[in-house]
Amino acid sequence: MNAKANKLIAIMLVLACAAVTQARIKLVALPERAATVVRLDNPTATLIEEERVLTLQKGINKIDFSWKGVSIDADSIRLSVLEHPDKVILLNVSYPPDEAALVWEINSDKDYAEKVRISYLLSNIDRLITYKAIADKAETAIDLKSYLVLRNFSGEDFAKANVLLDYGQAFEQSISHEETKQMLFLESPQVPIQKVWTFDAAKLPWDPERLENKNVGIPVCYRIVNDTKSGLGKFALWGGKARLFQDDGSKSTIFLGEDVTGLVPVGEKMELYIGDSRDIVVTQRKMKDEKINLWKNNDGQTTLYDTDEIITAKVENFKDSPAVLTVIEHIPGQWDMEKCSMEFERKGADTIQFEIKLDARAKKDIEMHYHRRNVKP
Repeated sequence: MNAKANKLIAIMLVLACAAVTQARIKLVALPERAATVVRLDNPTATLIEEERVLTLQKGINKIDFSWKGVSIDADSIRLSVLEHPDKVILLNVSYPPDEAALVWEINSDKDYAEKVRISYLLSNIDRLITYKAIADKAETAIDLKSYLVLRNFSGEDFAKANVLLDYGQAFEQSISHEETKQMLFLESPQVPIQKVWTFDAAKLPWDPERLENKNVGIPVCYRIVNDTKSGLGKFALWGGKARLFQDDGSKSTIFLGEDVTGLVPVGEKMELYIGDSRDIVVTQRKMKDEKINLWKNNDGQTTLYDTDEIITAKVENFKDSPAVLTVIEHIPGQWDMEKCSMEFERKGADTIQFEIKLDARAKKDIEMHYHRRNVKP
């Protein structure tokens, strides 16, 4: 092969390499971003959407996208053409071996400065929801604030991003790698509350008088309804830690305690525990527990039976003000209620709940007469 041919081949190789080689677009190259959205709708994954302007030439363009040191799910990366989707076509995607990178092959019908949207799932961005509630002195309403605590350990810096949760207002923030920020995104003053005492028969002693320590407390909560009447009700409230305070009437506050709440859908109730109270006493006793309708095998052994059970509960309010008591009872297995002295709500297969409104210094009695069916010895 002569020198002229060798020179021609070398020129062709240089041109081929130049056609393939493009400037690498790195996630850390912040000036290349036109806009960034950090979506926190999903509690387990963070969706990043960013807009960039790609300089495309007519024909085939190869765009190299890398994320070394950044916790990106490679399978989640998507490219959308925004301005000329019918003229700028993504042909294929290739992944170089042993690299945190990919190459998009894009065909363009002419030269464009094309705006595109790149989206991907980014790991190691933690978010926490916290609440701060200050009750008035009369304990009739609270000023409720909710904060988003954002912690970025993804390896990525966001100089300017629009942060979106699935409720509350969007806000523009910058957050760098290894940075933590707390942001107020929900504020609702004068949210009505109801102070509720809860007796759960599976957790609390039935007869305090028979205990050595008769000073048994019943858990007390502030109940908030996530509806429009409360100034809420536009969206579900995420679960998180809540710190509760009360106005002491002297331009200061008392710390009542803290609780952790779960997700509260629209129309549902949030109950925030503030401590135990000894102003309400529940005394519960089993008055009858008999086996009936016995089924026996050929050897005369009982294999199944029903029960005939009666439980009574005496509820006493020693407060000088009215109170609302929730009584939770558990009846295991198959059962039917023969008679009950008070209306109840079924909360599950084996759980019923009473909502009892007590006047000041008042007493009320509950009697449940029920049968459990097909009980095994």
